[in-house]
Amino acid sequence: MSSPDPNQDPRAFLTALFDAAVAAASPAEAVPRHLPEPPKGRTLVVGAGKAAAAMARAVEDNWSGELEGLVVTRYGHSLPEGEGPQKIEVVEAGHPVPDEAGEQAAARILELAQSAGEDDLLLCLISGGGSALLPLPAPGLSLEEKKAVNEALLRSGATIGEINTVRKHLSAIKGGRLAAAAHPARVVSLIVSDVPGDDPAVIASGPTAADPTTLEDTVEILQRYGIHETSHVLHQLERYGEESPKPGDAVFETVENVVIARPQQSLEAAAALAEKAGVTPVILADALEGEAREAARVLATVAMQVRRHGQPAAAPAVILTGGETTVTVKGDGRGGRNAEFALAGAIALGGWDGIHLLACDTDGIDGSEDNAGAYADGGTLARAGEKGLDAKALLADNDAYSFFKSLDDLIVTGPTRTNVNDFRAILIL
Repeated sequence: MSSPDPNQDPRAFLTALFDAAVAAASPAEAVPRHLPEPPKGRTLVVGAGKAAAAMARAVEDNWSGELEGLVVTRYGHSLPEGEGPQKIEVVEAGHPVPDEAGEQAAARILELAQSAGEDDLLLCLISGGGSALLPLPAPGLSLEEKKAVNEALLRSGATIGEINTVRKHLSAIKGGRLAAAAHPARVVSLIVSDVPGDDPAVIASGPTAADPTTLEDTVEILQRYGIHETSHVLHQLERYGEESPKPGDAVFETVENVVIARPQQSLEAAAALAEKAGVTPVILADALEGEAREAARVLATVAMQVRRHGQPAAAPAVILTGGETTVTVKGDGRGGRNAEFALAGAIALGGWDGIHLLACDTDGIDGSEDNAGAYADGGTLARAGEKGLDAKALLADNDAYSFFKSLDDLIVTGPTRTNVNDFRAILIL
């Protein structure tokens, strides 16, 4: 793979790095290398996440025996008509806010797992987004209550690990409960990681992984972030809540969780492409967390250090980071964490010439908008000023989407049907 000349077209160069990162996490490439041996009995395929449809197709294309099953993905993330799997049913449902379609799909997936016998194989295809797409409430709770909690957490600034701790304990299928339902059948989960640390217990809220978190943790998180939509939920948890299966439980003796694609691999693919173009790559972190605007300020400072002092690398260089930042929503605007990162980065860089940045979600959807992310450079604020845009005011209103749309600097890819979370690249020429 070649890339555009970074000096002639920095935006196209950064977009090519993003494309390389996405390609490195393609289910068509990752799934076949990790398929298990067929069992004596049936092969049941279940799954959830933004990569679920592409993963299911990759299984069908490379499986020698019979199989059947059901996976659920986000609306719009199925494969085009005629290109999807034929034996594995694909259902679309709501994300990031769960809906009834996801609840019904999760119930059917749980039933399939419960039907597995000792000689059967439950092949689970797990990717980012799977938690919201499997919203089967725990006993005593309703989907509406789960949705209210989920929406409040998404706006609170809670980390993905904290959000998934809560999700596990409001669920009848996550936090290892899917694996428990299939016991004593063999369970193999092929997992595309979208979380810092690539922990199977966190990815999609760990439906087939032992859960080290507790009900007590859940209550503490809800109270710490002031999630007031949950008085009945807290009452139900404290009175009737059941703990999830823990490490060491016998149900996990026949379970194998295999991470087949992860953020670091995607960053390394982008780095390799940068090196071919004569640009020194610096992978700072594959698991960056924290507020998007604060992360942008820090990384902008690193870029300026490269420009002024040639550290930690001499220009031309590109700083690469992965992971998942958060946005504490206080305004009424539009935009996901990557657009917010790009806007905060543009403000931090001011008018610095020769520094260009791109921030995109590898699933192709930044939050709930139609863009993957956004592009900014040293001239962004000047162009915005010509259009009468107040960058700081729009950032305060969490309206990065409108800012970059006005500048035609949104990055729009459509669903990529994979997900190793955020990709950020800052090019210093």
